[in-house]
Amino acid sequence: MSAYSKLAEIEAELSLFNDLNALAGWDEACMMPMGGGERRGLALAALNGLIHTKRTDPTLAELMSQARNEPLDEWQNANIEEIERRWQAANALPADLVKARSLATTRCEQRWRTARADNDWLSVLPFLEEVVALSREHAQALAVAKGLEPYDALLDGYEPNLRSAEVNAEFAALKDFLPPLLDTVLGRQQPALPLAGPFPVNAQRQLCEQTMRTLGFDFNRGRFDVSHHPFCGGTPDDTRITTRYEETSFFESLMAICHETGHALYQQGLPAAFRDQPVGSALGAAAHESQSLLMELQVCRSPEFIEYIAPQVRHAFGRDADDPAWTAENLHRHATHVERSLIRVYADEITYPLHVILRYELEQGLISGTLEVKDLPEAWNAAMDNYLGCSTEGDFANGCMQDVH
Repeated sequence: MSAYSKLAEIEAELSLFNDLNALAGWDEACMMPMGGGERRGLALAALNGLIHTKRTDPTLAELMSQARNEPLDEWQNANIEEIERRWQAANALPADLVKARSLATTRCEQRWRTARADNDWLSVLPFLEEVVALSREHAQALAVAKGLEPYDALLDGYEPNLRSAEVNAEFAALKDFLPPLLDTVLGRQQPALPLAGPFPVNAQRQLCEQTMRTLGFDFNRGRFDVSHHPFCGGTPDDTRITTRYEETSFFESLMAICHETGHALYQQGLPAAFRDQPVGSALGAAAHESQSLLMELQVCRSPEFIEYIAPQVRHAFGRDADDPAWTAENLHRHATHVERSLIRVYADEITYPLHVILRYELEQGLISGTLEVKDLPEAWNAAMDNYLGCSTEGDFANGCMQDVH
């Protein structure tokens, strides 16, 4: 057996472990009873430790060296480059740190799920402090190995070769451009007629599922559930996406599912010929988000799509086509409505980037140590006031506790 074939065999086994990791994480977020949290966190930490041990196996270095001297095609050469990138990053991290960070992250998210409903920042604080402390240690270890600043070392793991200097330049331009544009749009947009609820959860679910089918989601290789925060997870052949519902409005759940279906279509469409190899995985966070936002913002909020889906919306909630509030034109005004709002996942095309910039800058402060976790709510409120003219003072649930990001 060639060295490359041995490498591919090891990667295929790692891929299967990662599949189990992804599905166990989905179950933890969607199906697991609350009492199972601590044990599931320990199990996920143990699994991540096992994956790390296999990823850092010293024999991989020798196999990569031998494989480079074998006759390989373009895809195989690219696969070795990605294997080496992952191997080097993994070897920068102690196994104990990998397991500790996995466990701390799971515990923190589990506490967040119950604390957000009670606006209880103080109960989350010690859990998040542990996550941030371990993330700083993680970033420093990667920084030494990669010869980068700590935040750039983390960024490189999500989007290879992207550096914060490049992001800073793009975001600086957006910070100059978006606030005056927001003022202009708010002064010009036509108000939408209100949509009277309630909107039963079961009707919303049926509408979301119908929309997913329209967009091309393959239910033979995926499923649709509810979670505290919408996400897309699982694997290309077992893709799991979620949304959440409020009976006072349906656009939030519908647009969340359009966004997550964009992620799912990208995931389900990854090259099957390299399903178990690193080169067959997602290109990076930017590519993944580009597909979700393409589907949500460019496709599903377009006048053409809203005109197509309007009869389905009216049917789902038993509304009359003669009612001016339920015309395609008024539904489109709701879909494209711009406002200064608190919640990122419900934000419009103009304000959404400002929510992202806010998080990016606060995250840099947390990793560098110039911002401590205990000061996060105040810093969040100041940034929201600066960028969006909104206050989250004392409103932790809609401020720094609003989602798992």
